[in-house]
Amino acid sequence: MGVLEKILHIRNVSPAIINSNCILRRTIKKPASQTRLAEVGRLEPTKLDSKYETGQLFLHRIFGYRGVVLFPWTARVYDRDVHSTNKPKSVAPQTTSSNSGTSSGATKGKPSSTESSNNLGSTTTVKGSLEDAQAPAKSPSADNSNTKNASSSSGGEAGESNTKEVKGKVHTFYQVLIDSRDCPYIRAQTEAVTFLGNQDSNRSLYAIPGLDYVSHDDIMPYSTGEKMPLQHELFEKFLSYSADRDPPFEAKDTLKTWQEKNHQWLELSDVHKETTENIRVTVIPFYMGCRETPASSVYWWRYSIRLENLGSLTVQLRERHWRIFSLSGTLETVRGRGVVGQEPILSPRLPAFQYSSHVSLQAPSGHMWGTFRLEREDGHMFDCKIPPFSLESKPEETSSPGQTKNTDE
Repeated sequence: MGVLEKILHIRNVSPAIINSNCILRRTIKKPASQTRLAEVGRLEPTKLDSKYETGQLFLHRIFGYRGVVLFPWTARVYDRDVHSTNKPKSVAPQTTSSNSGTSSGATKGKPSSTESSNNLGSTTTVKGSLEDAQAPAKSPSADNSNTKNASSSSGGEAGESNTKEVKGKVHTFYQVLIDSRDCPYIRAQTEAVTFLGNQDSNRSLYAIPGLDYVSHDDIMPYSTGEKMPLQHELFEKFLSYSADRDPPFEAKDTLKTWQEKNHQWLELSDVHKETTENIRVTVIPFYMGCRETPASSVYWWRYSIRLENLGSLTVQLRERHWRIFSLSGTLETVRGRGVVGQEPILSPRLPAFQYSSHVSLQAPSGHMWGTFRLEREDGHMFDCKIPPFSLESKPEETSSPGQTKNTDE
């Protein structure tokens, strides 16, 4: 829970209550371990029928951080909780396990998941803008306890992932910047938005700190008289103060150029949701690009996962079980402890956890689905479904000077 959320306890505040009379305050720590409150701004009514504009300041409804809207995305949301389950289940294809062992990179036709095994090479934190990415830095956190079983599939969508037909509904999400002062208190990776470097001689993965995707429903707008209300190195590069505008921050040409140049790997198109025993799992996949080599073509995706406890009992994530189907005809099983080296606890006070990971295929498309094994505070163990989602590649766009070119990591 972020500092603001701890103070206000506003995660479940009704939109009708949020109005200009609500004053936001944050804690300021003093050296003597004393704290005081300082005003941040005033909450504004939430928008039900229209979009938030570029420059809108907000609090994240779930994670409590301060942020600013850069631009919107229109996504298709596939919510399996609002559809009937009368569709007959597909029959899973027969598979024969061919090997089992510690995770390694992708082999011919074999998918490779890097949720707990680092085969992406190094990660560079981007300072200022995408074009500033230079030297590789620290790799994503790894947990090498997972095992994989590569199996041969008879084709089609691998059985249990396709138990019911779900139609997507259009929903608005926003590309946002996160206030760096709130990053230590967020139960989500603040360097989760990654892209592939354009150097043919290395396998570097680049990350932009403090960039996120936020659903329209998770925006709690507020206003302030400050000209620099957010601390983020891209804030001044992307936005300028305009007193006669509401909100009083407008996009600079640099933001528009950045959005156009990096649209391919930033674009959000599909969102998948499913709830099991009051635990809601949301998955957002992103295509990152492909690197061609004389021997093979490797396609890469990143995916963001949020787990949210909608109930009153505390649960802890213990294990993960992934199944990854590749168009090349392979079906892979991935098992391991926790996610990204953690076994997060989801309680009524801290109900959500969000992380991102990567997967590669030597085929232009595939599917992923699976379960999380969770333990409730009363000792009850249960499997929480991860909604199936497609891994679809896109035609490569021609890179212009200074534009990021997607390559294999």
